[in-house]
Amino acid sequence: MQFRIHTVPLAVVALFATVPALACSICRCGDPTFNALGKEGVPQSGLRIAVDGDYTHKTQGPADERDELTETRMTLLAAYAVSDRVALFARLPYSWRELRESEDGDIERSQASGLSDPELYGQVRLWSSPFEGDVGLRASLYLVAGVKTPWGENDVQIDGERGDEHVQPGTGSTDWFGGLAGSYQINPSSAVFASLQYRATGRNDSGYEYGNIWLANIAVEHKFTPRLDTALELNYRNAGRDVVDREGNLDGDTGGSMLFVTPRVLFNVGSNWVWRAGVQLPITQSGLNGEQHEDAVFSLGVTYLLNR
Repeated sequence: MQFRIHTVPLAVVALFATVPALACSICRCGDPTFNALGKEGVPQSGLRIAVDGDYTHKTQGPADERDELTETRMTLLAAYAVSDRVALFARLPYSWRELRESEDGDIERSQASGLSDPELYGQVRLWSSPFEGDVGLRASLYLVAGVKTPWGENDVQIDGERGDEHVQPGTGSTDWFGGLAGSYQINPSSAVFASLQYRATGRNDSGYEYGNIWLANIAVEHKFTPRLDTALELNYRNAGRDVVDREGNLDGDTGGSMLFVTPRVLFNVGSNWVWRAGVQLPITQSGLNGEQHEDAVFSLGVTYLLNR
């Protein structure tokens, strides 16, 4: 069976994300299920696996007390179709982080790497339109729900002390998320996709709790050739401020809203392999709380279908 990805989202709110950042250390715009597996996300046959690499750079705080975070992250995703309506997913991320903390001209660097928080979730097709000739199921609606586990490393020691929260590879909290995703096939070459998700974050053992998150995306895709897909997405994120301790104190330089535009290219190289590349470019950061700045997020990925 030839693996084909032929639609990209017009997503209205993304499903989930496991992303590092000073503004929101567990949320990245976009829909990783769609990005890796296509508009339906449910394999019609076989086991699908995907590997993605992301690089991002973000800052927080005023110029004289600025924190600067750089992260490279690799994520393995596995998806298995229980039926043509139900699929199960697992994401396993690994993170390399460097945090530069500056105060009055002095710079302190800290680095950490390790397992980030794995995610387990399921997707069920709630409804689809009748099968239509060359476009197949023109419209579909899915329910998605799952959990981000606290199994990542959240107690990395640096010089004998627990490292800063933002250098930890994992968040140390259990987060529950859920939402809806839908797709519409305009014609055999073009489609749109939409998804909406809310993530309720938990508190870790150190008392830190990242803000609850809404994610949204809008994108349109066009298949130029049997091998080449291109897509253009709009990605939106809104996150609450982080709670830094058990007394409920908030970090004023966290949370807020951002909008990105993301061009993406997918190339089917044959033998069930699809290569993917994209860049997420900030459009506006005026909605971020306090002193924050986020740079572009670069990503490369590959997807493979294992036949049954």
